[in-house]
Amino acid sequence: MTGSGTTGAGANPRVAVGMSGGVDSSAVAALLVERGYEVVGVTAHMWREGSRCCSLEDVTRALKVAEHLGIRHYVVDAVEFFTERIVDPFVSEYAQGRTPSPCVDCNRLVKFGVLLRDAMQMGCTHMATGHYARLERQPDGWHLSRGRDAQKDQSYFLHRLFQEQMAHILFPLGTMTKPE
Repeated sequence: MTGSGTTGAGANPRVAVGMSGGVDSSAVAALLVERGYEVVGVTAHMWREGSRCCSLEDVTRALKVAEHLGIRHYVVDAVEFFTERIVDPFVSEYAQGRTPSPCVDCNRLVKFGVLLRDAMQMGCTHMATGHYARLERQPDGWHLSRGRDAQKDQSYFLHRLFQEQMAHILFPLGTMTKPE
């Protein structure tokens, strides 16, 4: 793991933001800084070469946003883990005529697995992302709900999260619409 940036105020809760380099995760980081959290940016580097998502270019964009916000930013090398646990199983299933969604497993195993684990080791109480979904604590446990913006709802990609993960996740955009 590598990092950069400045520290935030130590008296406020420390929250890691999974930063993809995109608008939504960048907005989450800015929102949480504005709300007084001590924000730490974390980005998983998952591809050695360019791809549609999770590329080295995305890492660079996330770093620039973190620098602009004045927050620490860490890059977690997840290339081997991502290949073994997400890409290889996807390719195997696809070769057998099935069409799995690699994002479902990536969210559970990488974003809210590896990154959440690392965030907790850094003293963070929660991990926030730019997903449009909502979490609600009920007597029988955590419940995942659709995001308020039906056009951007991403709850499907999160439906395999564990209770232990959901207890440490924030979705600040879940109650907002994209234009907001």
